[in-house]
Amino acid sequence: MLAVKNISFGYTEKTILHNLSFTVKTGQNIAVIGESGCGKSTLLKLIYGLYDIEEGEITYKGEPVLGPKFNLIPGMSYMKYLAQDFDLMPYITAAENVGAFLSNFYPEEKQRRIMELLDIVEMREFADVKAQFLSGGQQQRIALAKVLALEPEVLLLDEPFSHIDNFRKNALRRNLFAYLKQKGVTCIVATHDSTDALSFADETIVIKGGRMLSKAKSKDIYYNPADKYTASLFGEVNEIKLELLTLTQNPEETVLIYPHQLKVVEEGPLKVVVKQCYFKGNRYLIKSALNRQVVFFEHYKELPVNSEVDLAVDRNAFS
Repeated sequence: MLAVKNISFGYTEKTILHNLSFTVKTGQNIAVIGESGCGKSTLLKLIYGLYDIEEGEITYKGEPVLGPKFNLIPGMSYMKYLAQDFDLMPYITAAENVGAFLSNFYPEEKQRRIMELLDIVEMREFADVKAQFLSGGQQQRIALAKVLALEPEVLLLDEPFSHIDNFRKNALRRNLFAYLKQKGVTCIVATHDSTDALSFADETIVIKGGRMLSKAKSKDIYYNPADKYTASLFGEVNEIKLELLTLTQNPEETVLIYPHQLKVVEEGPLKVVVKQCYFKGNRYLIKSALNRQVVFFEHYKELPVNSEVDLAVDRNAFS
C-alpha cells in the first residue's frame, strides 16, 4: 500500500501542498483532479521521490519514499513517472526508445516485449520511425509504452493523454487501464479529463489550492460533490436555490444540478429563456437565463432562441 501522511511542500517559501494525507491500495487506479496550478504534478513528483519532503512522509509497503538527499539518482526503482515532456531520445526509433532500459541478454524476449507494448499503445507500425519524426500524440504513446517496459509496481502519469486525438484516446485508455489491472499495477493519474476519473479510476482525489477536498469512489464524488468547484471539474453545473424547486423557507439553501439532471416539462418550477444551443451529438446543451442567472440543461432537440420553457429536476438522472 502507498501511504501519503500529512505532507506539505513548496518550491520556495510559498507552500504549494498543504497537509495532504491518503492511502492507495495495491492495484488501484486513482485519478487526481483539480484546476491548473493546484499541485497535481507536484504531488506526483513527491510520490516518485524527485523532491525532498519538508513535512510529513510517503511510504510504500511500509518503506519510506526518499528524495535526492538520499538517492544519487532521484526516483524510486519500483516506480515509473511519465512527465508531460515525454523524455524520449529523438534520434533513435520508437522501438529503441521503448526498449531502452530492457536487458539485451535475451534479444528475442526483449523484441517480443517491445512489440507487446507497442501494440498496447497502437504504435507497432511506427516501430522503426525515429522519435523526432513522430507527432506529439505519437510521442506521448511511445512514452507510455516506455514507462511500462520494466513493469513498475507503481505508475505515475501526468496528463498522459493530453496530446492524443480523441478517436485514439478512448481505445488507448481502455487498453492501458485493462493492462494495468491485469498486471496489478498501482496507478495514479493527474488529469484534467473527467473521463479518466469517471470511467477508469477506482477512486478520485480532488485538490484545490494545494489542499485535498475529497477522496472517494469517482461515482460518489460525481453525484455528491462537496461544492461547486468539485462539480465543475466534471463539466457545466448549476447552483440553484432550493426555494425555487421545493418552496423551502430558507432562501440561502442551494443545490448543485448537472445539465442532464434537468428536463423540459409542460409545467415546472423553473421558467427559463433560451439563449444559446450547442450541438453535442446525441443531445443539445442549452444555455438559458433564469432571471439574471445562467442555467444549463440538456435537450434532445434544438430550441428556438428567446423561447421560454419550463424545467424540472429529472429524478431518474441522479443515480
